Amino acid sequence: MKKPFSDGDLNGFLDRGTEITGELRFRDLMRIDGKFKGKIQSSNTLIVGETGEVDAEIDVGTLSVSGRVEGTLKAQIKIEIHNKGKVYGTLISPCLVIEEGALFQGKCEMEPAIPGQQTTGSPLLHLAAAKDKK
Repeated sequence: MKKPFSDGDLNGFLDRGTEITGELRFRDLMRIDGKFKGKIQSSNTLIVGETGEVDAEIDVGTLSVSGRVEGTLKAQIKIEIHNKGKVYGTLISPCLVIEEGALFQGKCEMEPAIPGQQTTGSPLLHLAAAKDKK
């Protein structure tokens, strides 16, 4: 059975019951299911799972939220708020997807996409498709 991601795809995983305050930088894919407060920066994908709680200044390639996030959230490609996601703050992105049932309270600024970057579909599908092309 083929694994959906190679070992290099997931840089980190912050599980339930874990709390971190500080600055987080990662290269590939990061998932947060615990609590994080501070600053997050990457050119790739950040996933906040259903149990994730993030209070941060975020600047990433793609942001996918199923938990609770508060702060200034910037994504160069896309921000997705899934049906259980709760987002409070300022969103800055060329593409915003809010599923039915999600909560967004704040301000949204749409900026043009960076040329050559895809803005449709799930970030996980983009990662899987990129691996299949190699």
